[in-house]
Amino acid sequence: MKALRFVAENRAEVADLDIPAIAADEVLIAARSVGVCHSDIELLEGRYIIPFEYPIIPGHEWSGEVAKVGTDVDGFEVGDRVVGECVIGEDHFGFSISGAAAEFFVVKPAWLHKLPDEVSFTSGALVEPFSCGYYGLMRAGNVNASDVLVVLGAGPIGLGVVAGGAAMGATTIVVEPSESRREAALSLGAAHAVTPDEVEDLLHRESNGRGADVVVEATGRPEVMASALELAGHRARVVYIGIDVGRSAPAKLGLIQSKELDIRGAIGSPGVWPATLRFIAKSGLDLGRLVTREIAAADAVTALDEAQKPAENIKVHITFDATL
Repeated sequence: MKALRFVAENRAEVADLDIPAIAADEVLIAARSVGVCHSDIELLEGRYIIPFEYPIIPGHEWSGEVAKVGTDVDGFEVGDRVVGECVIGEDHFGFSISGAAAEFFVVKPAWLHKLPDEVSFTSGALVEPFSCGYYGLMRAGNVNASDVLVVLGAGPIGLGVVAGGAAMGATTIVVEPSESRREAALSLGAAHAVTPDEVEDLLHRESNGRGADVVVEATGRPEVMASALELAGHRARVVYIGIDVGRSAPAKLGLIQSKELDIRGAIGSPGVWPATLRFIAKSGLDLGRLVTREIAAADAVTALDEAQKPAENIKVHITFDATL
């Protein structure tokens, strides 16, 4: 089988490997679509946040089809369309243990969720990043049509917040320098997509001067994280999804008290995958429009290069079609 493998720091290859065997309590998956995430690039560059060893097969944003089921496994059968969670106890699938960027790979059934019929394999491989945005909205609590929601950043997770918030009925404003990403936000239901210089005037008009009811920060840039406090209205909910460790920026922390802000952090998507899948299916969201390049498995190394062109690509997917 073909597999994208990181063999050393900054060295990736498409390798020919044996199809892995499964134990009685395991499931063999045939990959269908696998997203390339910025975290995969960090893994390739040798700077992922938890310990790992090369060689490693990346891939934690995926959809696939059950190809073989262990004798002790209940609830899944050959042909089931599935997605899977990537944080499993102390292990990170696709990071500390090999992941989904291979024609076939092994998982435990506890990691799996069946993909609703309404959701394509392409959209299925976006469940993981969307679930992070969905979890951020859950942390904000009761986002609905009475809210003006400001989303700072239109990367894949920020765009997931846009799609989710708009589907929940909130008047959604995305703040993003990139014109192509602003256009993507509008296609996912944003009421407005503006540059950082434009947001204050627009927000004043849209909120009748009260400021944002909900702010979700999805850039991880300290100066943008600080600006969230200024855009928030009185008693607003502010959720930080963007990740930064170690950098700093001046912030008007007195606004937390003077506005009585409710501030929460969100990391990953613990416990919300079943609800995320129901939400995608019932809301009719087409997450597949975030995919700007699809590259066949044989050229998977090219996908890594394309994923590092943010001006050209929002999300790059590696596609697979192997069967046993």
